[in-house]
Amino acid sequence: MTVGDRRRQPSLAQLRAFAAVAEHLHFRDAAGTLGMSQPALSGALSALEETLGVTLVERTTRRVLLTPAGEQLAARAKSVLTEVGALMEEADALRAPFTGVLRLGVIPTVAPYLLPTVLRLVHDRYPRLDLQVHEEHTASLLDGLAAGRLDLLLLAVPLGVAGITELPLFDEDFVLVTPPGHRLGGRDGIPRTVLRELNLLLLDEGHCLRDQALDICREAGSAGVAATTTAAGLSTLVQLVAGGLGVTLLPRTAVEVETSRADRLLTARFADPAPKRRIALAMRTGTARATEYEQLAAALRGAMRDLPVRTVEDGAGS
Repeated sequence: MTVGDRRRQPSLAQLRAFAAVAEHLHFRDAAGTLGMSQPALSGALSALEETLGVTLVERTTRRVLLTPAGEQLAARAKSVLTEVGALMEEADALRAPFTGVLRLGVIPTVAPYLLPTVLRLVHDRYPRLDLQVHEEHTASLLDGLAAGRLDLLLLAVPLGVAGITELPLFDEDFVLVTPPGHRLGGRDGIPRTVLRELNLLLLDEGHCLRDQALDICREAGSAGVAATTTAAGLSTLVQLVAGGLGVTLLPRTAVEVETSRADRLLTARFADPAPKRRIALAMRTGTARATEYEQLAAALRGAMRDLPVRTVEDGAGS
């Protein structure tokens, strides 16, 4: 755009004057609607005609008529003013916390078990927040956050990624899920070392829960897990356990939902300190909505106290 082009841009005041005249076809009524004098209205309309290089209005002593060009451009002027109004409304909303769009990314091993609590909180406490949920694996979520496609993530940490700030929510223990009749089923206080001798079923590659399970096995002294059978989700994993193909680890928040899908599944609790995972919100470091996200994290900690988890404060160690 050249300097000359910029000089020929109509002003919003000129567009408002023209739109009012086009609507009322009367200078006095149009001026009254805008709260301005008739000479000022007439001057703004003349300036717009000069800027556009077309005559918009036929002025007579008896009435005001739109020219063919005026009739065509009146709809465009109204559309421009409508969009400007929408822009201002959106800006007003964004200046207030918990309004506008929030694009939340969630990992699959969290979404089914925590989203009911998240959605209930948002509905009850933040009714003007337009929450949009995207369920993806961790790597995809991190890419989306970095690219600006997502605003906030709900996932397992630590991430160890530069430029991302974690807002911890809670820690939850892992539970061993076994088929009926298994020697460990229903027991409490089992040592982690039992994992060395069990056929542990895992999720597919790409799930952070798979990596966490492998880490727990390594900490227990297991040389590795022969992943001859894997599953794309926890529901399938539990069905494989029910079918007698092995045992698996579930986070506590998933136990009630998933074990209800199969008959007579048993669970076993580990001795303290039990293997666990930490769930947090993650945001871009320095985001303009940081205070809002911190407040949301605090509200979620309160809402999740009824779950089988241990809430943690921001900055608390693992």
